[in-house]
Amino acid sequence: MPTLTKLYTMQEASQHNTKDDCWIVIDGKVYDVTSYLDEHPGGDDVNNESPKWPAANDLLEGKDATDDFEDAGHSKSAKELLQSFCIGELDTSSPIIPELEISSEKLMDLTKQYWTIPVAIVGISV
Repeated sequence: MPTLTKLYTMQEASQHNTKDDCWIVIDGKVYDVTSYLDEHPGGDDVNNESPKWPAANDLLEGKDATDDFEDAGHSKSAKELLQSFCIGELDTSSPIIPELEISSEKLMDLTKQYWTIPVAIVGISV
């Protein structure tokens, strides 16, 4: 059955990482919690160093925040409130981290570069 919600990639969600525009990803859903930052009992400090918003901190690093949200021991009412901020779902069909493109020329250069060390070691030991 197709989904009726908007799909976002982790890359798209992680671009919303400031106090004025803050999204988090929990359990495969994307939440815009910007309007709730001032009301959050842990405060509104969203940055890489803050223990107050570990879920938002994970997103700054491009990670899913489910574990931090669960570890914080949020109440049933907090989990229900979270649903009101849901704006879509995480698109799991695209990779979380874009794959690196390595050209065949670069790959050949690397293989030429690194075969000399084992050959030199074998040559010296013989």
